[in-house]
Amino acid sequence: MEDLTIEITKEMAGERVDKAVSSIDGDWSRSQISNWVKEGAVKVNGETVKPNYKVRLQDIIIVTPPELEELDVVPEDLNLEIIYEDEDVLVVNKPKGMVVHPAPGHAKGTLVNGLMHHCTDLSGINGIVRPGIVHRIDKDTSGLLMVAKNDAAHTSLVDQLVKKTVTRKYVALVHGHIPHDKGTIQAPIARDPKERQNMAIVDKGKHAVTHFRVLERFGNFTLVECRLETGRTHQIRVHMKYIGFPLVGDPKYGPKKTMDVGGQALHAEVIGFIHPRTNEYMEFSAEPPAEFAELLESLRDKD
Repeated sequence: MEDLTIEITKEMAGERVDKAVSSIDGDWSRSQISNWVKEGAVKVNGETVKPNYKVRLQDIIIVTPPELEELDVVPEDLNLEIIYEDEDVLVVNKPKGMVVHPAPGHAKGTLVNGLMHHCTDLSGINGIVRPGIVHRIDKDTSGLLMVAKNDAAHTSLVDQLVKKTVTRKYVALVHGHIPHDKGTIQAPIARDPKERQNMAIVDKGKHAVTHFRVLERFGNFTLVECRLETGRTHQIRVHMKYIGFPLVGDPKYGPKKTMDVGGQALHAEVIGFIHPRTNEYMEFSAEPPAEFAELLESLRDKD
């Protein structure tokens, strides 16, 4: 893994260094960061510190993650829905409720556990814990993911993501009646300075662009297609909240009075990319899961 460099902002100043670092990257637990600090893998202004060091404005923190150890990621037969597969890539339709890769609290039942049972030839670029994983979708978001089966394919797919040439279309059910038929949301995203486990629109955040178009309206709800130009964490969820139309069922960004649908009503419906070996454009689609379709039917019946 590459080093992570963090410059302490006014909002973070005064926090313990282990808390500050863990809030920046949600994949690393605070206890894990604390151990790294003790081992000297986290330095502040070039010096080692203790885990209880209180960070100061404009401190520069450099995190050098230790090499991944051999972990016991157990292959599991999870009956994955493989949409396409060849010697280089596969496209899988991830069910709602499934975590993409193992992490503290989710050692089993992840997409990676299922992929390791399905095939043994996955890219090793992302290490033992995330073999083949090129991009992610949230636990409670269903839909399509592309997976690399060798390092050359992995490099190609990541490069396409960086160059914004991958087609990624989602369908989402949002609160409110969107009056216009289409639009573009361009607003920078970063960690919420007040709620560090959430993302938010922040002036100095990362560039983020979402294009949307209305598919159907149901009184106080709207079904939209969202096309990602960039791929920031929680991008669609944050952007739709920002313009006043938060996702139905979203526990982080939705209103308190929302429908209980087991998480946000969001499905990655279309994925398209240039094949790493043939250089041909390939596009795949998957209908939203049954519970999503049933939710829409119930809204149509009420109209």
